[in-house]
Amino acid sequence: MPLSVSSLVLRAKELELESLKHLAGRIELVDVIGQLTHALQRERGATSVHLASGGQRFAAERMFALDEAVRIEARLRGIFEAQLAPQQGASARTLSLMAWVLLDLDALSGDAGNAGLRARIAELKPTAHEAVAAFSRLIAGLLELLFHVADASLHPGIARLLVAFVHLAQGKEAAGQERAVGAQLFASGRCDEAEQQRVVHLIDAQERSLATFEEFTDPTLRTRWQQLQLTPEVAQLERLRRTLCTARAPVGLDTGLSDSWFALTSARIGEMEQMLAALVHALRHDCSEQVRVTEQDLLDSEGLMQRLRDNPPRHTDAVDRFFQDGQHNEAAPVLSSLPEGSPEASGEGPRPAWVKLLKEQSARLSRMEAELEGARRTLQERKVIERAKGALMSKLGLSEEEAFRTLQKASMDHNRRLLDVAQATLALPDLAFAAAQRG
Repeated sequence: MPLSVSSLVLRAKELELESLKHLAGRIELVDVIGQLTHALQRERGATSVHLASGGQRFAAERMFALDEAVRIEARLRGIFEAQLAPQQGASARTLSLMAWVLLDLDALSGDAGNAGLRARIAELKPTAHEAVAAFSRLIAGLLELLFHVADASLHPGIARLLVAFVHLAQGKEAAGQERAVGAQLFASGRCDEAEQQRVVHLIDAQERSLATFEEFTDPTLRTRWQQLQLTPEVAQLERLRRTLCTARAPVGLDTGLSDSWFALTSARIGEMEQMLAALVHALRHDCSEQVRVTEQDLLDSEGLMQRLRDNPPRHTDAVDRFFQDGQHNEAAPVLSSLPEGSPEASGEGPRPAWVKLLKEQSARLSRMEAELEGARRTLQERKVIERAKGALMSKLGLSEEEAFRTLQKASMDHNRRLLDVAQATLALPDLAFAAAQRG
């Protein structure tokens, strides 16, 4: 077949179709990674309680989660093996990350000559903290692979949903770590400031990831998620978080709260898992629709030629305008710097839709980073105030409202910010409590 414009255009569209079909395969990989992550998170949570209780609790729950993780792991290994075929188009980075995940999965299960983590857990050899850290390391590798696989899409709607998916998955993992760390603390009944501070950091990480998820997800899913944050169960979880993070030795933690903590955090993680499943469904639908449209385009060679004429390369288009009669230009267009104010520079000119999307996303992410930094500060301030309230409630037997009024009064009496008073309450508790009692 002799070289022609139409043959090049058709081949370009065929390659686009191949890319979409590869993307469909990546969505399946994303789905199975998400499922295995969820199963390992459940196993990690049950294991933390099992070990912290000296093997007295959650033995059945641990085995149930373990069996589920092993079943899904077998599916993931099959997908990994298929990626070795050249036609799958897997990159060197993708295969390297898969190898890293397999290394940790092998360490979890062990082999004939080496007892894996699960075998040592069955013998109650590692501490709860060591087990949580090992599971978290494995899940971190899965999330790294997930981010890499998701980063390959340049299709507008699909790119947005993948951004939402990976950030929800990251927030869910922070929630899973929070469940595991909190479970071991409640199950052991002891206070540990380092572990309690770890919970505070994990709550902060969830807020950041979930803010990005809300920005990029489908409006229907965003509304559904926001409504879930207004339930009585979320309020109960917040109270348990406060109890967990403000308790101090020698009082310790009430081991009877362990089941409530595990149930409430598990319910929240389950809601996130349902949201991830909904995102996978939306991704599959959008990808199938893109494939259908691209296959139709291949049947319309005249339409493809017309779109080619209507969408010249942006530099070519800029040069055409530069040489238009009567056109005033301050500088000649070059590839690295199109004239300010040109349709290309503003993102309004004729160009592929995904280029415009990425430009919009870049600007939005820059705005979000500034907004998130402000949100992080606000969140951190709120947490300090909540911890100070909890400290006053615990030490002086105040209600939550009384503790807050005490902090407010100190703020007004000393003409200091509420945050400063809360920090002083935590840093110099004896002085703060004495001042509160005088008030």
